[in-house]
Amino acid sequence: MNNSFLNKLTPRESKFIPLLKSLADIIFATSELMIECIKNYNHESAISYYRKIKEKEREGDKLSNTIFDELNVTFITPFDREDINSLAIRLDDVIDHMNSCAKRIVMYNPKNLPASAEELGQLIRDSAICIGKAINELTMIKKNAAKAKEYSFQLHEIENKADDVYENFVIHLFESEKDGIEIMKAKEIMYELEKATDSAEYVGKIIKTIIVKYA
Repeated sequence: MNNSFLNKLTPRESKFIPLLKSLADIIFATSELMIECIKNYNHESAISYYRKIKEKEREGDKLSNTIFDELNVTFITPFDREDINSLAIRLDDVIDHMNSCAKRIVMYNPKNLPASAEELGQLIRDSAICIGKAINELTMIKKNAAKAKEYSFQLHEIENKADDVYENFVIHLFESEKDGIEIMKAKEIMYELEKATDSAEYVGKIIKTIIVKYA
């Protein structure tokens, strides 16, 4: 007898949290590469780091696709499948923005990278750590709602810090840089890093939505 239909009825809640956590781990690993790229910046090393970051971006895409496929064949999910899908998309967005940043560094070949780029990279890494902890708390959301909510708040605070770093960078950039092309290069590179923290904050918002529904 073909049990494929019965398999679809079998709860597979345990699959989604590890998959989401793996995406958070990729964010952390990518942020480490991003920080190294910024610290050791020259054009040749940037090409090498971009290749490594691109590979992480592909890993993130595969995981996102796996989550989507699992949602289509799993009858019972731990949370609304829309929320799980949104989490996967936003987590992947964080990786995508870092990949876009690394790509722009290679394409634009700026004279130098702003010191504040490393600050944003570190804030993305902080976000990855926070996201990983928050996702772990989702395994027992009814008992750990307060902790998950606190991590969501921390993601909001990290994004606020990133906003301040980016705004101060822009102010300093227009005050100190006279080359219009270099201004454009630096601004677009930094913009992608700042958008990564925006996507990380959105992960926190989705987690808060899950808390409201299930805690």
